[in-house]
Amino acid sequence: MVGPVSALMIEAWPEWYGPGGQGDAAADLAKRGRHEGLPSGLVALVADAPVGTVALDATSYGAEPGEGPWMTGLVVCPKMRGRGIATALVAGAERFARALGYPEIHTATITASGLIRRQGWTLARSLDNGYDILRLALG
Repeated sequence: MVGPVSALMIEAWPEWYGPGGQGDAAADLAKRGRHEGLPSGLVALVADAPVGTVALDATSYGAEPGEGPWMTGLVVCPKMRGRGIATALVAGAERFARALGYPEIHTATITASGLIRRQGWTLARSLDNGYDILRLALG
């Protein structure tokens, strides 16, 4: 399953995971394969094929001291968008953070702010480069 999910990540973030990028999608996925603690990842399956992923990590881009955990790497296969998969992945990350006992969760996004805010997240701050930092109290 690592291969197809890795390919999805490379397609979504070629500047990071593609040729010449600093990231290693397969290595990041291996780290997210944990069943306890952070980082940890979720994969959405349709007919046993991976169509999306999200991770929960201790920190992320835009993090300030004391903020965490962070929902990172939310991506859904372009052909499968608009079917509620991203919404389900966000909800899964929220449940996982809540199960680990965290009082809140954060994310940084430049493209999915509307989708995430519709699930009750609020704007914590906006960065100069267009990223929104969102948070959700898990109470």
